[in-house]
Amino acid sequence: MTEVRKRPTVAIVGAGAAGALTAVQLCETATRRRTPLDLVLVDPAPEAGRGTAYATPDPRHRLNVPAGGMSCYPDDPGHFTRWLCRHGEPTVSGADFATRYRYGAYLADTLAQAVVRSHGTVSVRRLRTRAESCTGTPEGPVELHLADGGLLTADSAVLATGPAAPTAAWAPPALRTSPRFINSPWKPGALDAVREDTADILLVGTGLTAVDLALTLDRSKRTAHAVSRSGLLPQPHTLGPAGAMEAPSWPRDLTLSGLRRTVYRHVSRSVRTHGDWRPALDSLRPHTARLWRSLTPEERGEFLAHEGALWNTHRHRMAPTTAESVTRARTARRLQVHAATITDAAEGDGQLVVTLSNGRTLRVGWVIDCTGPGQRLEDPLWRGLFETGTAVPGPLGMGVATRDGRLLDAQGLSARPLFTLGGPRRGELWETTAIPEIRVQAAALAQQLLAAPARRATRRRPVDGLGLPLSTYAEAATAYRNGLDRVLKVRAGAEDAFARAVALDPGFALGHAALALLGHECGAAVDVPRALADAQRCAHERADERERSFVEVITRRVQSPDGDGALIRHLDTHPADALALAAAVPTIAFSGVTDLDGDYALRLVERTSPAYDGHWFHTSLLAFLRQEQGRLHEAGELAHRALGVEPASGHAVHALAHVHYESGAHEAGRDWLDGWLSGQGRGAVHRAHFSWHIALHELALDDPAAVRRRWFAQLAPGRVTGVRALVDSGSLLWRARLSGNWQGELPTSDVLDTVACEVLERPATAFTALHAAVALTAAGDLPALRRLRDHAAGADPVQREVIAPLCDAFAALVEHRFHEAAHGLDALLPVLRKVGGSAAQREVVEETLLFALVSAGRCDAARRLLDARLDRKAAPRDRRMLAGLPG
Repeated sequence: MTEVRKRPTVAIVGAGAAGALTAVQLCETATRRRTPLDLVLVDPAPEAGRGTAYATPDPRHRLNVPAGGMSCYPDDPGHFTRWLCRHGEPTVSGADFATRYRYGAYLADTLAQAVVRSHGTVSVRRLRTRAESCTGTPEGPVELHLADGGLLTADSAVLATGPAAPTAAWAPPALRTSPRFINSPWKPGALDAVREDTADILLVGTGLTAVDLALTLDRSKRTAHAVSRSGLLPQPHTLGPAGAMEAPSWPRDLTLSGLRRTVYRHVSRSVRTHGDWRPALDSLRPHTARLWRSLTPEERGEFLAHEGALWNTHRHRMAPTTAESVTRARTARRLQVHAATITDAAEGDGQLVVTLSNGRTLRVGWVIDCTGPGQRLEDPLWRGLFETGTAVPGPLGMGVATRDGRLLDAQGLSARPLFTLGGPRRGELWETTAIPEIRVQAAALAQQLLAAPARRATRRRPVDGLGLPLSTYAEAATAYRNGLDRVLKVRAGAEDAFARAVALDPGFALGHAALALLGHECGAAVDVPRALADAQRCAHERADERERSFVEVITRRVQSPDGDGALIRHLDTHPADALALAAAVPTIAFSGVTDLDGDYALRLVERTSPAYDGHWFHTSLLAFLRQEQGRLHEAGELAHRALGVEPASGHAVHALAHVHYESGAHEAGRDWLDGWLSGQGRGAVHRAHFSWHIALHELALDDPAAVRRRWFAQLAPGRVTGVRALVDSGSLLWRARLSGNWQGELPTSDVLDTVACEVLERPATAFTALHAAVALTAAGDLPALRRLRDHAAGADPVQREVIAPLCDAFAALVEHRFHEAAHGLDALLPVLRKVGGSAAQREVVEETLLFALVSAGRCDAARRLLDARLDRKAAPRDRRMLAGLPG
């Protein structure tokens, strides 16, 4: 008899930031695990995600955390920044401070996307009402009684209600009952009358809420007073990064006095090192909850009484633009801050006369409560839970007591499936109301609520094209095999095939990792950090050792300089992993290993040979590397052998293209490659590079008309873009000009317009930097060439050693200092191989040297160079240039 899996129901009470983040994690975790789920969001707000914090449409209200710290996902910190770039702010960076309203839109959109992606696994309902009470037995389901009279039954419930509402207990009775007292300023319409009035106002509190309202209600003829016990406004963030610090070493038996000494010493060290206290305070963030829990209740109370205000004003800071606006308002006396409390209030002449503890009396039209969250959760739902003992207040009466987010009852047990996160956990965690903390709690709740799928040891797993097992289902495995086959053949469509694999199985780690690899290495339209985060989550939940290792390889390749080492170690253990081998060998598809000596890729291919037993893919790679050794005859035989088995093998074709060029068989190479492109090569993903190879033959044959036709038909911008245009199209133009095969204006600017400035002037690799320098030289753009040189001087060792002096030599050429250019280029030829790429690609530097020698009148040196080139391979162009040199 087949067991039917029960479809659980999870209710989320509250659809603000905490509720939305929880719903996102539940949708994605359930989809990844193929766990059917009914998800119900209970909240009367018109839009999910905004809550109170992100509903304000005032553009002056900005986040108090930079965009780089506000991602919905703890393992994908750039997600919000990328969302902003895709939604009308293409120049935004992780250091910028977005508006609160934009962030609310981001939360809503991220939730909507998660719901769409989970369709078929998760059903999502939204109930526009409030949950007023919760009943049920410990053994039974949760019953939520709704304000509209409905009853919602769920297997578990997450109470994402946000921080406790302010109670205004501090206010004198006469003020609390005044119609000119506003105790909930964020309620819709609460400030309408204040906006229409010009009377002075009093903001009670000097935190971020008071700052936001001071900006919203700022008028030229109005004074806004702000009062708090400390009279301290939030500190501003710095305009740029202030530096980073490690957290200090904590005493073994930590007391409040010991904590004070440690933190103050740490801050002093930060000021000495960075000239700023902020790096020290920011380094404490990952440790705050643990430090708070280590204190006794008495120490926590003492901290709140003596350091609470100081901590809040330095920990929760203003955006720089907000701080600037506040400074202007204070300078103009439109904002005045007082260190005091309110002792009395009385109405008179349509205003409020407020007496402060410092003896000052203020006449204001309105008093607005900006004191922030209250201590105790007082809404009907929580009040009922406290009254029945289902929940108990948290430490110091703040929030609610939990164990890892699950509510504790009066006996200290977590018997009911009731959970919470964010503000209600303030008593036990202290810092728990900001997105960076809430998103971690949301991810942890999703893991608790959805049990990991049981491993099916008896189920036979599908395999990839070379027989390696895949932790996925048959349909997704078929799509993955299709994508892998296209990568190995260097054919178009691999990205779509891998995308289909993860659409069929969102929990397929290898599919996500393959997409991340294509996005990072090949410029595929993939959100690489997102794909990488998905791969890591899936590998943690469902993957074998080989798949987890591959995910780690791609993670390091994208994020760290140790990518090559991790890839080599992976292949030592898993030599038959064809996708890893393709990524390791620098051919036409991937950049390959770059920080090792030039023969390492060859040794890697030779070492993995037994695992492939003559497979056409492995033979193709070996053919390419043999021609790099100069063993052209052997390389040609290997390439033909691979093509005999798989005529669409792009790697074998690429190897044969190099064999033809390096052996001087230009007519045969041109005709063969042209024929392949129009036949088996019609689906090749790098058609422009193969066209570039044909154009090299036409250059060597001294056929300018053919070169121009090839350029406009197959290599001009529009047909080729981005890095491929830089490497192939840009270098071809320059070589055509150097050899006299391009007369008239050189359309280099068309190439440069297709390449991002970041790639041109701050390239990540020496190989890209070489071609950026060539294109900028062809365009005569000296300022950009010098900016590239400055970047290279501070980049990796190869860029410092090769690219920086290369830029100097090219700059000398542009300025017609030909002797100096020739000297610099000649010195670089022995070390040029370090930039990577093929000999045919690096040959552009030698051809530039030849041009510099001729231009400098050094004809004997030019003759020797041309003789050496003709000894390597025949070329009518070189014979013509040699014959044209003065005797």
